[in-house]
Amino acid sequence: MFASSRTIAILIAFLVAGVLTTLAWIAPTLTLEDGALAAGITVAACFLLVYLAFEALIFREINNIYAGLENVKRKEFRRLSNKFLFRPEPLKRMRDEILQMAERKQQEIDELKRLQALRREFLADVSHELKTPIFAAQGFLHTVLDGDVDDEFLRHKFLNKAATALDALDALVQDLVTISQLEKGVVRMRRQAFDLAQLVREIFEQLEQKAAQRRVSLELFPPSLATEPVRVLADRNRIRQVLINLIDNAVKYGKEDGHVVVSLVENSKSVKVSVRDDGAGIAKQHQSRIFERFYRIDKSRSRDSGGSGLGLAISKHIVEAHKSTIRVRSEAGLGTTLEFKLPKPRKPGPDASAPGAEAGA
Repeated sequence: MFASSRTIAILIAFLVAGVLTTLAWIAPTLTLEDGALAAGITVAACFLLVYLAFEALIFREINNIYAGLENVKRKEFRRLSNKFLFRPEPLKRMRDEILQMAERKQQEIDELKRLQALRREFLADVSHELKTPIFAAQGFLHTVLDGDVDDEFLRHKFLNKAATALDALDALVQDLVTISQLEKGVVRMRRQAFDLAQLVREIFEQLEQKAAQRRVSLELFPPSLATEPVRVLADRNRIRQVLINLIDNAVKYGKEDGHVVVSLVENSKSVKVSVRDDGAGIAKQHQSRIFERFYRIDKSRSRDSGGSGLGLAISKHIVEAHKSTIRVRSEAGLGTTLEFKLPKPRKPGPDASAPGAEAGA
């Protein structure tokens, strides 16, 4: 094992000091020729020692750099993690920087590969989602145009189905436009103070028929919110879109004859909004991905039930545009809870309750 450059330097310093001291001590007894020969031998010895020592150090460090780069290629970063501390030598610092740069580049390459895979998956999902309503509408319309349906009632029925498929296509395109605008940050949140409890009651009325079909009860908690207001400062239309998505999913995937509970819990600065169902729950491996575009846990069930697969992705972006985060809590067989926070309007403030009083990006 070679010594470090610092150790070599110290040894050379002691050697040179020793040689010079010896020469100074014996110099008066030497002739001129002997003194010149001794000086030449000393210079040559010091040169060889310095040259060989630093050649060894340099080549050793270069070999270490190559070995480290091989570990980076194999993504064995843990082998390198404990080798980069307290290295004052320039070559070792250079080695550390090269390896760290290589590690960063490898991580960037891995991220690009991941994004490329997501892009391919997204394009495949979009093409599938677009083809489904297009083919359905084409089939119904061509059947009518080819004259294969003589009955007026059946023609009307086929045209209605074609119109339904085109409506689904329009909704998908609108969702794609919305999420694209949200991701680019071009959608401006028109914040205003409003009664969140009243908004939830309106959504309950809108989804009442769908909930009745699955015999699901819609509940607002605490019960006092049936008459008491809960004021928040947010974009009412966008939060309405979020709540419709969350409550509709809770009704759709919750247990039949079950309950969907929307809780509004206030503190001094914010209101925590929770939407809870008592369905089958979401497995751990899916919880981090349910907010991805077109991600489905049960693909066949989701398609049969309708929807573009963009609702939760859009909801996530809307909530984040309000400087909050939407979280999921779920266990198999114990239902799912999705929650986020909204700020309360400042007090006092007669202007705070006026629509459009405060706006933010």
